[in-house]
Amino acid sequence: MAAGNRTQAHMVERPLAERIRAYYDETWGDYRWLWLSPRNYAIHFGYWDAQTRTHAESLLNMNRALAERLGIRSGQRVLDAGCGVGGSAVWLARTRDVEVVGITLVASQVARARSYAEASDIVGKVSFEQHDYTQTTFPDGSFDVVWAMESACHALDKGSFVQEARRLLKPGGRLGMVEYMRVGRPLPRAADEDLLRSWLSGWAIPDIATEEEWGRWAEAAGLAEVRIEDITPQVRPSLRRLYRMTRLFYPGAALLHRMGLRSEAQHGNLRGARDIWRAQERGLWRECILTATMTSSPAPAKPLGQG
Repeated sequence: MAAGNRTQAHMVERPLAERIRAYYDETWGDYRWLWLSPRNYAIHFGYWDAQTRTHAESLLNMNRALAERLGIRSGQRVLDAGCGVGGSAVWLARTRDVEVVGITLVASQVARARSYAEASDIVGKVSFEQHDYTQTTFPDGSFDVVWAMESACHALDKGSFVQEARRLLKPGGRLGMVEYMRVGRPLPRAADEDLLRSWLSGWAIPDIATEEEWGRWAEAAGLAEVRIEDITPQVRPSLRRLYRMTRLFYPGAALLHRMGLRSEAQHGNLRGARDIWRAQERGLWRECILTATMTSSPAPAKPLGQG
């Protein structure tokens, strides 16, 4: 078996939660030094508009883009589902005057998020816990907003994520997601699926869904006013920046991987950073914002298929 195939098989056999934790634990240095802004510990892509001048501004703009579409108001309670190291949660608490609970599977991210919040002097308005966002222990109707910034992709059963979000929302509450969405299932060519899988496996993502699948899951869960907006043009400068950085560092990092000085997760992260751009160049996926509203009291949702 070729080395690449052995890596793919290992990724499939290893439990998903373990892969996600290992990925974020082992790639923290890559994110910390090459992507995060000191003003916002954001590990998502940036949103570029006519006023955006820097990478750091684009990261904040992505938060702003989702917050504006959700109509987040002062005094609301927000669940940041897949909060990373707390960048969006701290930004929301500081700029929108809301209470934020951030959850992630990764214990090290919880610790870093708490430290970041303490340094930002907003303790009391944000908190962080280790939770699976598809099956939390929060009571029904606990939040005005469920926020997911490029995080729902990690769910194996994405329909369950939507069902749980609906359960947690108060009547009139809003679900907002920024998410990668594939253009079809299956893609037209086997080579396209292979390229997509190379990116996704490198980032511990089991698969990404289509716009139609997300819309169907949201409606089946009982959410209304479902809207999906393609923001790929606003994200492409951020994707291009990542690709250029990857081309610069890939040869040396690959050598370190062969020498055993960079782990499989670290090498997969770099491979994914390369192949996400290649997949976008082929038009295999889009970056989208999904918003939806919980219009009635929580009730049993319709059965959903696997994500």
